[in-house]
Amino acid sequence: MVMFLFLVVALAVVVAAVTLSVVSGGESGPLPEVAPERLQDPLPPDRPVSRADVESIRFPLVPRGYRMADVDDALSRLGAELAERDARIADLESALAGTRAAPHTPHTSLDKPEPEDRP
Repeated sequence: MVMFLFLVVALAVVVAAVTLSVVSGGESGPLPEVAPERLQDPLPPDRPVSRADVESIRFPLVPRGYRMADVDDALSRLGAELAERDARIADLESALAGTRAAPHTPHTSLDKPEPEDRP
């Protein structure tokens, strides 16, 4: 019987504490909405992306993983940079192949002419 009375008193204290905290906390209103965390674009806009830039990307976590828009933006930027580099490499390779295919003119010798035998 003493144990039952102790449990009833403990339950009453818990209910009173919860009620008091709800009533006193209600004056300040609900918590304000927090702006969702957005990716601060770490990819440099003024120079080509380097390996260190790609390794330093950290996407903010959201309840279901990563924000798809942030990942899509980063992948689009990397895809565009890779396409630009591939085009530049192709241009340089074709220019190099063109210079190799050009006919070579014989080089003039810069050696001293051999002295002629004088009779």
